[in-house]
Amino acid sequence: MALLNLEKKLEKKLFKKIKKIKIDIMQDLYRYHGKITVKLFFKSYFLIPGFHYMCWFRISQYWNNYLIQYILLKKSITYGIQIPVGTKIKKGFYIGHFGGLVISSGAEIGNNCNISHNVTIGLNPRGKKKGIPVIGDNCYIAPGVKIIGNINIGNNVAIGANAVVVNDVPNNAVVVGIPAKVISYDGAIGYINNKV
Repeated sequence: MALLNLEKKLEKKLFKKIKKIKIDIMQDLYRYHGKITVKLFFKSYFLIPGFHYMCWFRISQYWNNYLIQYILLKKSITYGIQIPVGTKIKKGFYIGHFGGLVISSGAEIGNNCNISHNVTIGLNPRGKKKGIPVIGDNCYIAPGVKIIGNINIGNNVAIGANAVVVNDVPNNAVVVGIPAKVISYDGAIGYINNKV
């Protein structure tokens, strides 16, 4: 009897994990197309490298074993995307263009964020800003952006191409330059579509 109860508990946990993985992947898919269908899933899985990578990343968040880690490593090498399993990425993550994307383990990224190619969200190992960035909800991060150290990026922020962000960014800001400076408070309006 005890063995049967244990089996049922394990089965419930398995189905719960599968359901969470499915929800996370479907929310990411919705960001790409604005709708969810089986046809769009397979099309996106095979033709959109960022979505393909994120499918395996989402699986690795719930089943972190050697086989899944190996598959994720192969995808990292193939697509030039390095997002360790310890990274906390909320729902609706969108990778606009793959290649050169590096996110440090422990970084946190909010809901409905768009990230382009050659972006680094990295650890600063020393100094006043020692630590890892936290990115808010509905943020647009353009190509070539570097976000380094223990800084907070607010909600609805747009970061312009090749900006180097080393200080906190307030909500609804648009920042550009090296180092990044606020040029307006129009935020990410128009950059973030198909929010979940």
